[in-house]
Amino acid sequence: MMQDLTITLIQTALRWHSPEANRHQLEEQFERLGRNTDLIILPEMFTTGFTMEAPNLAESMAGPTMQWLTEQAAKNKAVITGSLIIQENGQNFNRLIWMRPDGSYSYYDKRHLFRMANEHHTFGAGTSRLIEQIKGWNICPLICYDLRFPIWSRNLNNAYDLLIYIASWPDKRSLAWKALLQARAIENLAYVAGVNRVGVDGNGIYYSGGSVVHGPSGEILWQRDHAVDMHTIRLSKSALEKYREVFPAYLDADSIHLNTKV
Repeated sequence: MMQDLTITLIQTALRWHSPEANRHQLEEQFERLGRNTDLIILPEMFTTGFTMEAPNLAESMAGPTMQWLTEQAAKNKAVITGSLIIQENGQNFNRLIWMRPDGSYSYYDKRHLFRMANEHHTFGAGTSRLIEQIKGWNICPLICYDLRFPIWSRNLNNAYDLLIYIASWPDKRSLAWKALLQARAIENLAYVAGVNRVGVDGNGIYYSGGSVVHGPSGEILWQRDHAVDMHTIRLSKSALEKYREVFPAYLDADSIHLNTKV
């Protein structure tokens, strides 16, 4: 049986280098949710803002944010996903956590590191994608700069139904953010959710949000610019399957092999 999926996008300002304050702020936003969602999506580096100060801000996989995610996923009876700085085996990662209500989790390390901010000198790169399941939906979560590399997000044989990008994407490149998110939905015949932050960070960079949900034909189902917002939306699996049936472009897709060596 095809089930709808309810997702919540949290577009928020982030306090610079203040994990405890950001966790508290997000927890207050969760209180307004009413526990009526399957998946809560947070921005990239939601505890600190997008920063290269990894040695001072990194946490372990047993640290306070992982404990907080465990508690909040259980309390809200929903999967929570977002990224933070994790140190493991002497290396730092921009790591997306997929925390389930039962306390189990998966993770994805950002594959494409933003060299214009020296992210590639600060963090280790991921080597494999993550595809998770909720209510019969296959979901692929990626991070920010990954958006510019379509092969990494290619949806061969409809491997996923929902593609997620969490981001700290500056306003000065918002045209690319909006155009590429729509393109990813169209080319992959999937829903796409992009969750970006708002506000000014500690480096004086302004983020205008632009969080959005696209349907599989590229249509905008919801979008929000420049303001803190939390939006819950229901996605239809039957509508997705019907669209793929009447427009089965995936059957003509080129066969590709992802080289995951870095």
